[in-house]
Order: sequence, then structure tokens, then C-alpha cells
Amino acid sequence: MGAHSGPFDVMALEIKDAKAGDHAAWLDLWRQYLAFYKVTLSTEVTDSTWARMLDPASRLTGRFAFLNGKMVGFAIHHHHASTWVAGDDCYLEDLFLDDIARGQGIGRALIDDLIAISRFKGCKRLYWHTDTGNKTARRLYDHYAKEDGHLRYRLPL
Repeated sequence: MGAHSGPFDVMALEIKDAKAGDHAAWLDLWRQYLAFYKVTLSTEVTDSTWARMLDPASRLTGRFAFLNGKMVGFAIHHHHASTWVAGDDCYLEDLFLDDIARGQGIGRALIDDLIAISRFKGCKRLYWHTDTGNKTARRLYDHYAKEDGHLRYRLPL
């Protein structure tokens, strides 16, 4: 789904839903993602995230990018009701690419894929967060929308 632009061969790129057989490849990327943000999560949280992506009753969904059959990126997201629009929002919670996939338009392809899915599901908005210092990601995100000046506050419970 979605238009793709970049130097990769469009025929060699596939974006698919999470499947049980993808666990090892996803886990490798997930660990890279956590290392990038210098975060440590318990095995319980990682296992729960994986299980929820595979559970059809869960709102959490994973879309995986495969280049020439190798998983090179993911977009983990969920849809939820909104008080700001008459419809649902889609929250892109985690977007990550393997180093070998960066700068090839695959991040853009994952976002375009999510835009198409969200429109198909009737969502009114797509949103995400990133660290202010993540300049590489912000260059990509600025092609879609400008940051809106909101700050995130997170209170652990």
C-alpha cells in the first residue's frame, strides 16, 4: 500500500503484517531500536508487545518491511477513538529501520503504507512522537507534517 520513492527496487520491497514466523527477525530489530534509544525493557514487556501484535483482538499492530526477503524495518501502531475529530486516530508508536535500510525511502514507504491503511479504516489523523534530537527521523517526518509544538508528559504508574 502507498506510494514509494527512493533508490530501492519497489518490487524487492514488501510491507506485511506481523506473522509468528517473523519473531526472530523482529526481535533483532527491536533490540537495535531499544539500543538506539538507550532503553532497557524487561523480557516480559518485549514478549507482551510481540504477543499483542499477533493477537487479532488487540489494537496493537505491526507492519514489517522486507527488502529482498530480509526484514529491515517495522512500524508498530494502533487505532483509537479521539475527542478531537469525529472518528479515530492512528498512533504510530514505533518506527525503526536497520542501518542497511536507511536513506533508501523505506521509512517513507512504511509511513505511506500506514497512511493508506488508516484512510481505509476511516481514521481522521495519523500522529507520532520522536526525540527532539533525532534529526534523521525529523527530516523524514517534516515531509509529512511540521511538529505541532506539543510536549509529551509521561507519568509511570
